[in-house]
Amino acid sequence: METLIIIIFVLGYLAIALEHNTKLDKLIPALAMMAILWALVAFGIDAYPNWFDSGAHELIGGEGGFLALDGAEKHHLLEETLLHHLGKTAEILFFLLGAMTIVEIIDYFDGFATFKNYIRTRKKKKLLWIFACLAFVLSAIIDNLTATIVLISILQKIVKDRDTRLWFAGLIIIAANAGGAFSPIGDVTTTMLWIGDKVSALMLVKYLFIPSLICMVVPVTIASFMKPFKGKIDKVEEGEVDLKSKSKYGSTMLYIGLAAILFVPFFKVITHLPPYVGMMLSLAIVGLFAELYSRSEFSISNVIDQEGDDSQGHHSPVHASLTKIEMPSILFFFGILMAVAALESLGILFIGAESLKQIIPNTDVVVMLLGVGSAVVDNVPLVAASMGMFQEAMDAPLWHFVAFSAGTGGSMLIIGSAAGVVAMGMEKINFMWYLKKIAWLAAVGFIAGSLAFIGMRAILA
Repeated sequence: METLIIIIFVLGYLAIALEHNTKLDKLIPALAMMAILWALVAFGIDAYPNWFDSGAHELIGGEGGFLALDGAEKHHLLEETLLHHLGKTAEILFFLLGAMTIVEIIDYFDGFATFKNYIRTRKKKKLLWIFACLAFVLSAIIDNLTATIVLISILQKIVKDRDTRLWFAGLIIIAANAGGAFSPIGDVTTTMLWIGDKVSALMLVKYLFIPSLICMVVPVTIASFMKPFKGKIDKVEEGEVDLKSKSKYGSTMLYIGLAAILFVPFFKVITHLPPYVGMMLSLAIVGLFAELYSRSEFSISNVIDQEGDDSQGHHSPVHASLTKIEMPSILFFFGILMAVAALESLGILFIGAESLKQIIPNTDVVVMLLGVGSAVVDNVPLVAASMGMFQEAMDAPLWHFVAFSAGTGGSMLIIGSAAGVVAMGMEKINFMWYLKKIAWLAAVGFIAGSLAFIGMRAILA
């Protein structure tokens, strides 16, 4: 039965990895795999030799262990384990829902247009550094996916030549993934590690800020001397691009939204409550200001979102933002996290980690291979699997290296990260073009950042 479970997981994983080839949305195999795996776990509960108690973080095995329990005790343990994993997964999903909604509320007021006002130069090299720095900082606050969408949208209004834009987009992907790696709210994988009590926000920044910065600076520095970034961009005719927000409250909502998201780690440190609680409070505060500003502007201009007007003549910005949430992504995260939890519950990941350590004794090599693997397949299941494989204590350097590798390794292929996939869609970037032109820059940054982390670890040890 365990062999069958592993085969189904591998097949489901392949279906997710080959999403672009099969044209099948990855949430479908993720949800199917999750349901089938847990069904097989339930059917074969009496025959499994091992069980990993997630609550106690210990493997129950041997003749006096899991096999000694009767059927009722095993099913009770199964239900408790399922509820445990559902609760942990829900923490991540509600956190992401809150963060996504805040970002959509900012966009409702066109708050991200504020960043356009920082761009005053026509020199390509200077523009590259502006976009790279914005991507690095912004992704640490609103996540690398959203940062990429915002900056490429601005890029499309400033740089008319498509070939030039492709180069800029490639470096934005690298910078956004690097910025997301050192922040607990910058990437789904770092959020998973943070909520899973594998890393703390302060130590994550302490260990990874410099390696992540180097991962961004090295490829951008190299690229700034390359031909595509020499000279100036074509001048944009006056009136061709609108640099102002459509709403007079755009800048205000941007700052309120970013401050609310940054407040969440402090809330966790002060209250010791799970991060999603703080995110819900932040969402409530941002939603309150959004409602007040929306009503105020509606009463003055009477033009806000006429198509969405409700019976009272006012359309809620919170409701409008919730309709734009990417529910397929949320369901995919749910499916893959619960599927990995099934393997963890049977002790398969734990036993697999022990075997891997014997084959490759150097953990650094294993983690760097994880980074390379994240460029080929989705980094969410890879990190979820690593959380079940390794049993190191909270804030052990291993977890910080996992966060860095999974977050930045995906830059080596255009399909290796959410930021890359969305940029691929927005600019129609060719897979082979990215592989030839950008992948080596991302690889150099990844290696430089990894070496910097190893050095930081030696200094901080």
